[in-house]
Amino acid sequence: MAEYIERLWNPVDETAGLGRRDRKPGRYLAYIPDELKANLPQLSTEANEAAADALAVLARADERIGASGKYLNHLLIRSESISSSWIEGNRITPKKLAIAETLGQGGRVALDVVANVRATEEAISKLSDPARDITTADIVALQHVIEPSLSPGLRTEQNWVGGAGWSPLRADFIPPPETEVAQLVDNLAQFLTATHGNPIVRAAIAHAQFETIHPFIDGNGRTGRALIHTVLKRADAVRNTLIPISTVFAGNTDAYIGGLTQYRAIPTQLDDWIIAFAQATELAAANAVRLSESISRVDTEERERLTAYRTSHGKTPSIPRANAVIRKILDLLPQEPVLTTQHIVKRLGCSPTAAHLALTELNEAGILGRTKDQKGKLVCWTADHYLSLVALTERSNRVGGGDTFGNPPHLGPPRPEL
Repeated sequence: MAEYIERLWNPVDETAGLGRRDRKPGRYLAYIPDELKANLPQLSTEANEAAADALAVLARADERIGASGKYLNHLLIRSESISSSWIEGNRITPKKLAIAETLGQGGRVALDVVANVRATEEAISKLSDPARDITTADIVALQHVIEPSLSPGLRTEQNWVGGAGWSPLRADFIPPPETEVAQLVDNLAQFLTATHGNPIVRAAIAHAQFETIHPFIDGNGRTGRALIHTVLKRADAVRNTLIPISTVFAGNTDAYIGGLTQYRAIPTQLDDWIIAFAQATELAAANAVRLSESISRVDTEERERLTAYRTSHGKTPSIPRANAVIRKILDLLPQEPVLTTQHIVKRLGCSPTAAHLALTELNEAGILGRTKDQKGKLVCWTADHYLSLVALTERSNRVGGGDTFGNPPHLGPPRPEL
């Protein structure tokens, strides 16, 4: 059974730079959760119905998005990674993230979020095969992609979450002692491997258990959110697209933390956490469908914009052929909204001249914007209409869906121009 155990805090060797209250020794309670069983626990009727409804909504959204989900995935993962950064107090916009990802350079926050995007995609790619067992080593490797600056491995010291200072005596939550981590993560890996039972329930439990163990010094939140996709994909709950469920929690971190607190109660209030997770799933699924439909609309508008520009400037044919470089670039924009000439040459196998001419024409047609460095040198081209859609989706997830013009998220970025 889950329990709290008392531990001694005596920071005699770690007092440099600490305030008086954080230098104070004392006793604290660390929480050790139950190990998970392969079979899902029994839930209330309300929680079961909420999970069943959410699974049905997820399936319908996945079906409506269809094949377009293949290019939508990267945009949704970007959206989720942005929200993850906001949960952890970092600020990044979709445009800055996309530029950092394409150029491989930028501020620390941007590069951290890029690492989170790659880790999420890597987790899904490597761990979503139901025929493959998930191991502790897989989870460690996933976290190391997110936090490459840290040595790979489970933590070997006590950590804690929240609080006003640097001391477990003032923390909001204290995970299990370091001596319990290896066994708990091994048990979680076995739970992640299993696929039977409602995937919504399984994903909710896996995420809460991981965040409760907090098995790493850093990167726990982002790794735990990446594992949600792994569970849903392994269980075949989604086939075409990835639904950024955890993005919704970024809009109400109090509810999120409250849900995890309910999960950790003795006895556990698991039903409440499952219901909250199911509601977040439905909201995120609706916003993913909305983003898919918006991208299809912008696709049409961009093609019409290019045709109108070419017609007004006497260019023939007014509608570029399917094998034309400019047409191929236009097709890339939903999934690759930041481009460079070098990237196009490598991606399409065309000449630098052909790539530059096509990018310039798309800029003149009002489809691509130019981004320059501090010296005025062009560094990349950006498809701002698509990036704005990602920004709106990320914001909508955090405020409850729909247009966010009159309901901006707390501390959120400004509403982008469409």
